[in-house]
Amino acid sequence: LHSFPTRRSSDLKANWMTRQLAENLCIMGEQLKMARMRRNLTMEIVAARAQCSRQTLARLESGSPEVSVGVLARVLNALQMPDELLLIAKNDEMGKVIQDIDLKNKKRVTGK
Repeated sequence: LHSFPTRRSSDLKANWMTRQLAENLCIMGEQLKMARMRRNLTMEIVAARAQCSRQTLARLESGSPEVSVGVLARVLNALQMPDELLLIAKNDEMGKVIQDIDLKNKKRVTGK
């Protein structure tokens, strides 16, 4: 009998994380931590306000990709920064370039 290696779901999850994405998550976590500290708030207070555990907040502040966007939204709200969530994908430069190229390539339709 031959044994073929099987991929576990944890192996597949591990392969999606790029170095740039991991760095961005760490930066975001550090920014959240600094915002909390500038407000002189403990992790316990922010976690209670965000209705999550202290451990979940610690994972978010350390850049863990395992924390949900819902927790991120609640933490931003607890820090009185809910509008920061609206900045995600706001400056879509690549999308604008693609759209402009597409618009230039469309044939102009004239009336009559």
